[in-house]
Amino acid sequence: MLEVSVGSNGAVSDRNSTRRTFLQVGSLGLCGLSLAEILQQESRAAEARNPTSPARAKSVILVYLGGGLTHHDSFDMKPEAPAEIRGKYSPIASSVPGTHVCELLPKMAACMNQVALVRSGAHNNDHHETATNWVLSGRFGSPFGDYPAIGAVAAHELGFNGVLPPYVAVPRNPSFTWELGKSAFLGGRYESFKTGDPNSENFSVKDVAVASRDSHRADRRKFFLSTIDQLGDKVRGNDQLATYDEFRGRAAEMILSPQAQAAFAVEREDSKLRDRYGRNTFGQSCLLARRLVEGGVRFVTVNYGGWDHHGKIFENCDKKLPEFDLGFSALIEDMAARGLLKNTLIACFGEFGRTPLINKDAGRDHWGPAASLLFAGAGVQEGKLIGATDKQGAHVTTRPYAPADVCFTILDSLGIDPHVSLMTPDGRAIDALEEGELMTSLFA
Repeated sequence: MLEVSVGSNGAVSDRNSTRRTFLQVGSLGLCGLSLAEILQQESRAAEARNPTSPARAKSVILVYLGGGLTHHDSFDMKPEAPAEIRGKYSPIASSVPGTHVCELLPKMAACMNQVALVRSGAHNNDHHETATNWVLSGRFGSPFGDYPAIGAVAAHELGFNGVLPPYVAVPRNPSFTWELGKSAFLGGRYESFKTGDPNSENFSVKDVAVASRDSHRADRRKFFLSTIDQLGDKVRGNDQLATYDEFRGRAAEMILSPQAQAAFAVEREDSKLRDRYGRNTFGQSCLLARRLVEGGVRFVTVNYGGWDHHGKIFENCDKKLPEFDLGFSALIEDMAARGLLKNTLIACFGEFGRTPLINKDAGRDHWGPAASLLFAGAGVQEGKLIGATDKQGAHVTTRPYAPADVCFTILDSLGIDPHVSLMTPDGRAIDALEEGELMTSLFA
């Protein structure tokens, strides 16, 4: 891989060039701004296939709860179960009659009439990496990600809408021992654009920032673009950069675009609204996601990990659940107030649920057979409760929804044929999904 980095002394380093060379210029927070990975996507926009059904959504926001949200202690509580199953929290009534949620989720309780709650997510895998790639792609494979995440499929099929990339991860893609939910065989051009932490002090997208009279900043931008030109001979003809000149033009547009500057400028938001979302990484990530879909981004993944509580689950949830409650409820309410829910599908889930039985370390372990999922917007019926689990929250007792069903529904909502054929570098055609059905209960 060819990485272009600029040190404090202005030096450029060129490291480890291979046949899958790409340019990495600038940075987003602490993460690299990969122009080749992000900006090449439009080369396939003209080849986008006709959808099999009209799109319900222009954009998708996927809030990913990495590690696995405990459904017993959030949205599928079992107050009548024995203490070693029900846990320490009490349920509270929500704005939907008969639907109760955890007492640590009062703001979500108030806005449950704006979302659909699915209590019947299910599959049979309890391994983080394998399950994560499964729920993010809809296809079962190895832990290393054999199939592209649906965000990458969306980027492949929809291309650019203006200068912003179609697929963005805030603050980055999920990661346990390695990065998950990537573009797999679709290649670097369809990877997510990683923003870094929008809650960090003085967060900005370097070189996609508001223009100033600072000559050093202006010179730096010109230097980045000239650096791309200088490296052109090394990448022309490469299979990842077949239309290099077009990508270079897109890079320049994004670096200097007022549209890109505005989309990432969370500091422009009213301080009270930022407080409402929560002054933490998750809250500000949700706020940034809203700004990005306003700017035309088609698929945003908000990665909110840290739910893998094998020990001290209640001690951890005492902190995590209120943070989630504040940020996710603010996203729903803010999107609704701005009229954005009509054309945006919001989905929220992790890779699995947690075990019914609290273990010896006061935690819950991995549990694929049951999980709770949330959906909102883009025609989703508000206040609907779908599915159920048994008295112990161990197994789904109604129609289970598998990862392929969830991914099918998300792609279909964007007007993308879930069975669209994707080509591998060696010329093999692989369907985006090989199984799965539309979750019609969300919309009917």
